[in-house]
Amino acid sequence: MPGISRSVISHNLAVDKKSKPVVQKRRSFNPERSAAIKEEISKLLTAGSIREVKYPEWVANVVFVKKKNNQWRMCVDFTDLNKACPKDSFLLPRIDQLVDATAGHETLSFTDAYSGYNQIKMHKPDEEKTAFTTDQGLYCYTVMSFGLKNAGATYQRLVNKMFARKIGKNMEVYVDDMLTKSVTADKHVDDLRETFDMLTRYGMKLNPVKCVFGVPSGRFLGYQVHHRGIEVNPDKIQALAKMVSPKTLKDV
Repeated sequence: MPGISRSVISHNLAVDKKSKPVVQKRRSFNPERSAAIKEEISKLLTAGSIREVKYPEWVANVVFVKKKNNQWRMCVDFTDLNKACPKDSFLLPRIDQLVDATAGHETLSFTDAYSGYNQIKMHKPDEEKTAFTTDQGLYCYTVMSFGLKNAGATYQRLVNKMFARKIGKNMEVYVDDMLTKSVTADKHVDDLRETFDMLTRYGMKLNPVKCVFGVPSGRFLGYQVHHRGIEVNPDKIQALAKMVSPKTLKDV
């Protein structure tokens, strides 16, 4: 994956020079997890997201995080590395303001970057600090990995730069969640064209499975947004909708 040019942005860890590097004690995994790690390593190597490394000072373990679809995502335990990194004070937008800003727009399109974090490259001198251990060997990330401290701030810096002329006008962006909005439906194609022009200029790839175009409403940052404002998110009221009316005092 080509990704965003380092001349535009890269993720800098800014590790405190006083921090002592940590090599985490190796963890063991059952055969099923070990096979999953081997498969993921192969995919990451093919994509150019990681590379082999020798004699790294920082070494972390692989961990598994359960996703919303109940499948498992292989991640790296950057706990020790993150402790050595100062907090980036770059503030993310306020979600309530972004959601409110969608009101009054007749047509919306929701776009999501494909492995968004991985489209931003690591600052070259910091690559080997992201090293992790597996049965296959030691590897480090060449791209910004999920779980690194301040990754969200780095991503927001990027999209703020990319869509500076559109944010607040016909677009709202929160990290990798992008929404193109048009006051009237007849303007939406032009607004979308501007969005895609910026995506093409910077080389950002989208995940078509998570994109929805030209709709009157949709989910954005956990809310169901509409030109009239916020609507009730169906997922949030499923329990109430399925609740049976009490028939006895005990049911209450």
